[in-house]
Amino acid sequence: MSFRTTSAIDYVEDVSPGSGSLPPRARYASSDARSLSLNGSWRFRLSPTADAEDDSFAAEGFDAGDWAEVSVPGHWVLQGHGSPIYTNHLYPFPVDPPRVPTGNPTGDHRHTFDLPSHWPSDGGAVLRFAGVESCARVWLNGTDIGEFKGSRLPHEFAVGHLLKPGGNVLAVRVHQWSAGSYLEDQDQWWLPGIFRDVTLLHRPAGGVLDFFVHASYDHVEGLGTLRVDSDVDGRVTLPGLDIDVATGESVTVPVRPWTAETPQLYDGVLATEGERVALRVGFRTVALEDGLLKVNGTPLLFKGVNRHEWHPERGRALDLETMREDVLLMKRHNINAVRTSHYPPHPAFLDLCDEYGLWVVDECDLETHGFTEQDWRDNPVDDDRWTPALLDRAARMVERDKNHPSVVVWSLGNEAGTGRGLTAMAEWIRGRDDSRLIHYEGDIDCRDTDVYSRMYADHAEVETIGRGLDGGTHKRRGLPFILCEYGHAMGNGPGGIADYQHLFESYDRIQGGFIWEWIDHGIRDERYGFAYGGDFGEELHDGNFVCDGLLFPDRTPSPGLIEYKKVIEPVRIVGDGADGTVRVTNGYDFADLSALAFQWSYQVDGETVEAGVLSVPELAPGESADVKLPDPPTGPRGGETQWTVRATLAADTAWGPKDHLVAWAQFPLSARPLTAVAQSDGPVLGEGQITLGPAAFDARTGALRSIGGVDVRGLRLDVWRAPTDNDNGAAWQPDQRFGPLWRELGLHRMQHRLDSVELGDDALTVRTRVAPAAREVALRTVYRWTSDGTRLRLTVSVAPEGDWRLPLPRLGIRLGLAGSVHGARWFGGGPGEAYPDTKSASMVGRWESTIDGLQTPYVRPQENGARADVRWVEIGGLRVEGEPEFWFTARRWTSEQLDAAEHPTDLLAGDTVWVNLDHGQQGIGSQSCGPGALEQYQLRPAPAEFTFHFSEIHG
Repeated sequence: MSFRTTSAIDYVEDVSPGSGSLPPRARYASSDARSLSLNGSWRFRLSPTADAEDDSFAAEGFDAGDWAEVSVPGHWVLQGHGSPIYTNHLYPFPVDPPRVPTGNPTGDHRHTFDLPSHWPSDGGAVLRFAGVESCARVWLNGTDIGEFKGSRLPHEFAVGHLLKPGGNVLAVRVHQWSAGSYLEDQDQWWLPGIFRDVTLLHRPAGGVLDFFVHASYDHVEGLGTLRVDSDVDGRVTLPGLDIDVATGESVTVPVRPWTAETPQLYDGVLATEGERVALRVGFRTVALEDGLLKVNGTPLLFKGVNRHEWHPERGRALDLETMREDVLLMKRHNINAVRTSHYPPHPAFLDLCDEYGLWVVDECDLETHGFTEQDWRDNPVDDDRWTPALLDRAARMVERDKNHPSVVVWSLGNEAGTGRGLTAMAEWIRGRDDSRLIHYEGDIDCRDTDVYSRMYADHAEVETIGRGLDGGTHKRRGLPFILCEYGHAMGNGPGGIADYQHLFESYDRIQGGFIWEWIDHGIRDERYGFAYGGDFGEELHDGNFVCDGLLFPDRTPSPGLIEYKKVIEPVRIVGDGADGTVRVTNGYDFADLSALAFQWSYQVDGETVEAGVLSVPELAPGESADVKLPDPPTGPRGGETQWTVRATLAADTAWGPKDHLVAWAQFPLSARPLTAVAQSDGPVLGEGQITLGPAAFDARTGALRSIGGVDVRGLRLDVWRAPTDNDNGAAWQPDQRFGPLWRELGLHRMQHRLDSVELGDDALTVRTRVAPAAREVALRTVYRWTSDGTRLRLTVSVAPEGDWRLPLPRLGIRLGLAGSVHGARWFGGGPGEAYPDTKSASMVGRWESTIDGLQTPYVRPQENGARADVRWVEIGGLRVEGEPEFWFTARRWTSEQLDAAEHPTDLLAGDTVWVNLDHGQQGIGSQSCGPGALEQYQLRPAPAEFTFHFSEIHG
């Protein structure tokens, strides 16, 4: 007979949420009751298994002097003890719920503290843990006070009876794996530790326990109604509104409402017999009306992001200033909403959302995605044994965050399948708080939810949903639709978000979406720069899929964030430069345009020659006005002209300085005159070379060697780019993934066959066939060179042969410039990179950059840095003009070297700058976890002809 013995660590695999902790309650930012932060340096010991050490370390007299030290908040694997693990959805341990591996890294933490001399002797005390991953057992002064799971949720313990004036010993045993780990499979690094604040709170007699601020707004009457329910009777005062009422009583007064655009907060106090707690009250009403999510009677349009908590050195242990930086970056990039994927954030983040103004979808600490590998068999959310744990997580989220006006939607979790546990969570939340909507993307029929939510639906399906032709249950057809995840921001991209935004603004039912995601989760590393999955020796990992954000790990905005800012800008400026009129539309949901100032500028060949103030009315939300531009400046032009209109902050705000750019648009007036190169010189055959105007060519191959004093190497047709994450796509995507197919076809190893070198009276013509080995498809390519004696003209003609079934990565020429090439100047789109479906933010003008500055440092190297709509570029002593406009890219390595690199540190600069002058580029899309490039952005092989003019720059 076999049997399993019980042990002191059975709690690790217990499906219950824990024992000993107090009921969840509202969190408040400040109180006149004393508190003591226990953050700082703690003694630490790591054991390989949950039972490798006994609990003697919790005793008051235990000597931990030879232990290591770790910072709390913090993760021990980021402090030299073990290694992080990244998986997207696969559990990094065998799936056998609720069992976990014997190899279960366990960190014993020990901290000694004294009470301050002024610590009150009356009342009690509460010990609060704001976040511990994944399971913790706690002792204070040798007494076992309980254990808990729910990593990103607060847990409190009554400890007043155990405290003494000095020498208090707090001992915490933290297990990396527990039954709770099955509920926390959330596409992130697995990072054990005490990663949020640990605080001791004095609880005076008659102090505040739990309280619920109900602050609604009647948008018709302009009145706010306040009622504060409190477990302990007291009074509520809001001096700014002359409110002084007892708890539990309602009062209605005129107020200014809270919205994400106008985040009006009223400071107040909840005073009980023993404590005064600060309140920040925002009046607003969330409702499902007419099939739409409305706040204060107005439908919202979410211009949102999903936000994991991340710092490249501290992981999920964020400080206040890092959180503030996130909020300010969001506001400055026109983002108005955050989904807290996939857990409640540090509570201070919600304080900032209240203060600065962001709509929040607050998501529960729940995801069981790994069970998809077994068709959701044994999924905890459909197993009644786990329901208490699910309800505990829901309650701890709702009770902690219920007083934040920024929170307008509760989300049950993410990618946890379906089941009775989710229904129980929804029922409990509705019974506790019916003032917000409930979200859960996996509830496809919306049985338990108030919003129809999807991930990564393609543009065509989104339009079908917007038109109400998607079918579904009767309830679902009457609900608003959001894309809780779209625009997967992995590597170069996301592409196609302007097309999504057009749909969002075209159909009332579609109430926006949330880009996946906010920040790359790269870990700062001396060898790699930023490390990703697999860089720590994980036997199971998902590579750089953890780096899919709009910010690089150091919080530098990526081109994707700059693009998103432009796409979602809250002011639309459209018009025709020729008639001198622009239409300005207020795209805000609640704010007028009084906070903005408008300017016009007039450019000739990309340079501003005159600028001024544009008078725009203080339009109400949704209103438009036609505004007349001034007459164009008089005087000789002879070049390309355009108008640029900008909307900027008229004065400093809480989130942005005066003159911060909010929105802009450009309107062409006159097209650029094309460069004429008269064919006055003919090619001359000499010894081993051909000369044509300022250029020299190899006599045998027709290859360009130099233009004047500038050496040129390797000029030829180029169709390859280092595939982006979106080119490579995701294995589960049903669409074609062009990156692997390009490689299979052999586009990365094209062979160039020379067919002829022809010297005519006025031109040098080189005929070639460019094709991959083992395939019959090809590109017949003709290079025709002419010159007027000082300038060189190249016309490239390309004709596809064979059955081309794939688009091309790019189509253009590549050439190498040797020697000291430091930078480039150009007239065209900038200042950053752009591709066919990511160039909304590309502003036409005069720009310059170093060669290094032209690179975009994606955490995994890939195609980057193209500048769009270039008229001319000056680089390495050459000036290149294009007919028509072109893309240019310049690097100190080849596309092949870029393709081979796994990290930026793999890229070593050579003595040649490789320049691509592209007639066409394939779009980007978001197929790393979404749809690929739309058809109109695909570079399908077709006959093409394009021209470049080369001249040497003197002086």
